[in-house]
Amino acid sequence: MRVPIQVALIPFLALFVFHLYHRHYSLEDLKAEWRWEMLFLICFFLMLDVRFVNPTISYAEKFMDHAFLASVMRNPVVPPLDPWFAGGSLNVYYYLGYWMFGCLGIVTGVPSNIAFNLALPTIFSLAAINLYAIGTLLLEKFRWLPLIVLFIPNPSFFYQLAQGKALNTVLWDSTRTITNTINEYPLFSFIWGDVHAHVVSQFNQVFLIFLLLFAYKRWEFLESRGKWLLCIFCALSLGSMPLFNTWDVLIYAPITLIFGALIIWRGRANAGGILSWWNLVTVPPLAILCYLPFYIQLKTNTGGLSIVHIPSNPLEFLLVNGLFIAIFIAFLWRDILQRPYLLLAVIPFVLTGYVAAAIAVVPLIYFIARKDHIITEILAIIGLFILIFCEIFYLKDNMGDTYFRMNTIFKCYLPAWIILGTAAFSMVGKWLSESRWIPDISARNTAVVTATVVVILFVIPFVIPFNLNYGTGTLDGLAYLENSHAGDAKAVAWLRTLEGDERIVEAEGGDYTYYSRVSSFTGIPAIIGMPFHEYMWRGDDTGWFSTRPGDIKSIYQEPEKTVMLMKKYNTTLLYIGDAERERYQVNISATGLEKIYSAGGTEIYRLTG
Repeated sequence: MRVPIQVALIPFLALFVFHLYHRHYSLEDLKAEWRWEMLFLICFFLMLDVRFVNPTISYAEKFMDHAFLASVMRNPVVPPLDPWFAGGSLNVYYYLGYWMFGCLGIVTGVPSNIAFNLALPTIFSLAAINLYAIGTLLLEKFRWLPLIVLFIPNPSFFYQLAQGKALNTVLWDSTRTITNTINEYPLFSFIWGDVHAHVVSQFNQVFLIFLLLFAYKRWEFLESRGKWLLCIFCALSLGSMPLFNTWDVLIYAPITLIFGALIIWRGRANAGGILSWWNLVTVPPLAILCYLPFYIQLKTNTGGLSIVHIPSNPLEFLLVNGLFIAIFIAFLWRDILQRPYLLLAVIPFVLTGYVAAAIAVVPLIYFIARKDHIITEILAIIGLFILIFCEIFYLKDNMGDTYFRMNTIFKCYLPAWIILGTAAFSMVGKWLSESRWIPDISARNTAVVTATVVVILFVIPFVIPFNLNYGTGTLDGLAYLENSHAGDAKAVAWLRTLEGDERIVEAEGGDYTYYSRVSSFTGIPAIIGMPFHEYMWRGDDTGWFSTRPGDIKSIYQEPEKTVMLMKKYNTTLLYIGDAERERYQVNISATGLEKIYSAGGTEIYRLTG
């Protein structure tokens, strides 16, 4: 509708003034909540610390992430324009995370190259707040333990470190432990620094987990208004998942239904009958209605299920998930000794070659066999089931035979890590709270230990080389261009000042390269960028996969076709820098073009007429 984004601030300002007028903000109330504010600020500045020493938009998925963010901030329409497919929009990708941070950038006046480095600290601190909320809900003491989910690497990290590998190598290799897959964990994701969909969605995942746990523990004690508010929050969180990261909803929609069914089953004999739980039934339709316009526009595709024909190596599986399984076994060892015959459940998995799945079946079967399930056990069952599912099934995509289940492991293991970690460390917290061997620590000593840990965490990014030799000491993700690509640095800065509906021609050189950098850094759509990414999202029904790169080559090398092909894609600007001269034998005609920029070896032309 092209309503200014700033208009969205009006409801928040109105609410603030309303509560201020009625004196709902008291100093006593604010003092009572200081732990939450302090936790948010510590986590925010801790991750800002990491971004400060590793800020560059220069490798992995960062070109893509900034391209989408810059596109939203340049032209905030729904769906946003695709910066790598002139004439197309981002309705082929889950873009809500980029939209959210792009809008924050617009209303605060923070440019995209800096907003990029403020996004991850925001996500990290929001996730931390929700994990602490879970600890507060489930534990009497040691409420901070669920936060460990964000701060620990997997066992493979320590295994490879013990082999003498360099830290940077270990960090990467630990997320490629299971052959031909990606098995990231939150700490890696935030240090690596991609503002990617699977990272942005983490705060929302933890938020929904908290809401479901809260509903399970408190439902019968809530009044009607509280139940409705809780259902609305669940719907807002669940409904947004396909737009943050579509894979998440495939996991969390069933989980939401499971928790709803458990609450209904537990309350079926209550005096209130159906009136005590019918609100829960409204969550799925509310989740869809809240975001219906986005669903109608979204055109993402998920392939069908198929059977895994090359399961995970058991050792590799344990090097990724072994910590959580070990914690579960430690809590179940009495059950295992009392009923060893339940171990027979692993035989079908072992005989069919799914040994890694059999490992996860051991704690799963004993958790299920318990008569009374505490809430952390329910979480553990769900997380273990995800691991087993990923060993037997995968979702088809176009990644080829070698990497046939890379995306399934990639997109399912992060939610599994969050769920399993929350369950495991909550169990540890409960055990520590009940243990007679743990002495009480005074508030003063607790404060000293906490302050020491925080200081150490703040120092670590400056001691360990997180910058990967790309540049450091700023929050400007494009500052490194001044030294490595001075011509592009000035031209990009100039292009970012242009307003209006522009499209640009620039060199295309495949995925994960420096080509397509102008569209990435400015948000101005190019004819094609990162072709395989676009192929994964769009397919190739019209034959664009070969046509568009070929047309770009002709624009630069065949002067008689330059203007004609630029008009074909409604492009207005032609960019000639070092990358274009390296990629093509540049030979353009001055007819129909006007030079509007020339500095540092870079030229920009505008299509006349």
